[in-house]
Amino acid sequence: MFGSSGIRGVANSEITPMFALDFGLAVGSLYPEVMIGHDPRVPGEMIEHAVVAGLLSAGSKVVKAGMVPTPTLAIASRDYGCGIMITASHNPARYIGMKVFKDGMSFDTRQQEEIEDILKNGSFSYAGWEKTGGLSTVNSALEEHSGSILRNVSSAGLKVVVDCGCGAASVLTPYILKEMGCEVITLNSQPDGRFPGREPEPVDETLGVLKNTVNATGADLGIAHDGDADRMMAVDDKGRFIGGDKMLAFFAAREAKKAIAVPVDTSRVIDDILDGVKISRTKVGDVYVAQELKKIGGEFGGEPSGAWIFPKISLCPDGIYAAARLVELVEKEGTFSKLLDSIPEYPVKRKAFPCQDKNTAMAKIAGELGKLGDVNTLDGVRVDLDDGWILVRPSGTEPKIRITVESANKCDELFNKASEIVRRAIP
Repeated sequence: MFGSSGIRGVANSEITPMFALDFGLAVGSLYPEVMIGHDPRVPGEMIEHAVVAGLLSAGSKVVKAGMVPTPTLAIASRDYGCGIMITASHNPARYIGMKVFKDGMSFDTRQQEEIEDILKNGSFSYAGWEKTGGLSTVNSALEEHSGSILRNVSSAGLKVVVDCGCGAASVLTPYILKEMGCEVITLNSQPDGRFPGREPEPVDETLGVLKNTVNATGADLGIAHDGDADRMMAVDDKGRFIGGDKMLAFFAAREAKKAIAVPVDTSRVIDDILDGVKISRTKVGDVYVAQELKKIGGEFGGEPSGAWIFPKISLCPDGIYAAARLVELVEKEGTFSKLLDSIPEYPVKRKAFPCQDKNTAMAKIAGELGKLGDVNTLDGVRVDLDDGWILVRPSGTEPKIRITVESANKCDELFNKASEIVRRAIP
């Protein structure tokens, strides 16, 4: 039920108010005090109201934070039993979902299973009428998050183009960068749950306007967020989109001192640039990276998708702090494009194939990939070869199967081979 980053589905189809009510009942059966927030998505408040009804019927005291970014909710909810964020992150506008946090970190596997068991068994804990929960609101979450970031970065005088994608970052990132001293040019920085400016996922294909604006204005860099601002991607001063593996390497080289955590689909460049740093690889999903960071005491963790975790701020991916930290680093170290060009880069190709029956397809794929070499099944199926690797895994948030291939000399060849295996396996 919980994917790699919460529960998600199409609103009023896979995620209905009735399901949201049961979800609230399940969480409220375990947690007597809950903070809840939502991003700008059109179905967000509808689903939030249903979750709140479930929480109240279980006797929980509920505190509403309003429309906030996910990392804001994660930080603010540390003072409560848990936090619930109504969002579908980078998914298209028709999706909605829930992320749950405890002590600033996404629910771990055990906590997720507790909620799933209650939902599957219907073992809800209704409160007596006299113990029905109470409802209140707070208005300090954004200020708290902003203050936390500004206390941890220094001033910067760069020209920055910020594309908030009409998402929740609109209420924080431009203002924080201005407070740091930047000249800020905004794109899609009005919250709108229909995401009229572009699709919520900040990838190269959706950021044409950002790249052009950076070039046209002579900006030092561009920043792009997803719908709930737990992701941050960047464009350099030449208007080039920075791939997730290079962005991960950029941060890792500056943040990691003793240990970091990254998912299995991370480039080998991390191994080459980090000397003396313990590198732990996990399943794909920020919750798994966060769990490992907590376990090893790491200073940084991230995913090539744009989720960057800075434990000194929070164990939730924080795209807003990542934006501020990136601006601070470029201010201190010089031209962004030159800093990036010093990082080695290996050819990487990624693709997602629509697939409704992921289990059946993955069983066939595992057998075919096993013929190429020894496989690692930590998350999906990964095959390491002499000159590269192939990873095929079911998406944890969408009905898709994802391919990642990295190879210095045979990237296209391996990618085509993996793609054909996946195509044949999809029912």
